[in-house]
Amino acid sequence: MKKLFRPYLAAFLLGSLLFTTACSDDDPEPVEEGEMITSMTISLVSQGKAPQPVTATYSDIDGPGGNAPVVGPLNLTAGTTYDAVITFSDDRSGGAGDITPEIRQEGVDHEVFFVANPTTLLSTTKTDTDANGRPIGLTATVTTTNAGTGTLTVTLKHQPGLKGATSDANKGETDVQATFPVTIQ
Repeated sequence: MKKLFRPYLAAFLLGSLLFTTACSDDDPEPVEEGEMITSMTISLVSQGKAPQPVTATYSDIDGPGGNAPVVGPLNLTAGTTYDAVITFSDDRSGGAGDITPEIRQEGVDHEVFFVANPTTLLSTTKTDTDANGRPIGLTATVTTTNAGTGTLTVTLKHQPGLKGATSDANKGETDVQATFPVTIQ
């Protein structure tokens, strides 16, 4: 009798273990994919009596690894402050189109970073914030210094669960990055 009871006991224990594991509430949360972004536009309007708009676009319709992206220049005026708006879109055939509203809505997971090279070329200050009061960077002020040339690298980072008071361009996944040539006259 003892030998017959053991296989049933083993089957019962194995079944209860499988049932407990299958009903666990420790299922991982789904990972949200980064956005597919093929275009970025930076639109600047100078502050003052005679506003002068400046627009530059980054476009990489075939995505990473295909043809080189097309990047337009930023031609700015020395000693000027601009109001900047950054927009992002998926312009592929059948793509999502303008995804800037989605990025704004998911602001707690996104941040735009601006890096001027040389650093004395211009400065940027993000003017929009997410639900936690942290910067997003879809709007900013850009202030130029003296005449010169260089670049402005604009990076959109996807930082779910990582964005904080010390966020930087090294945290999270890069959704898109563009380096715009800058000429200040």
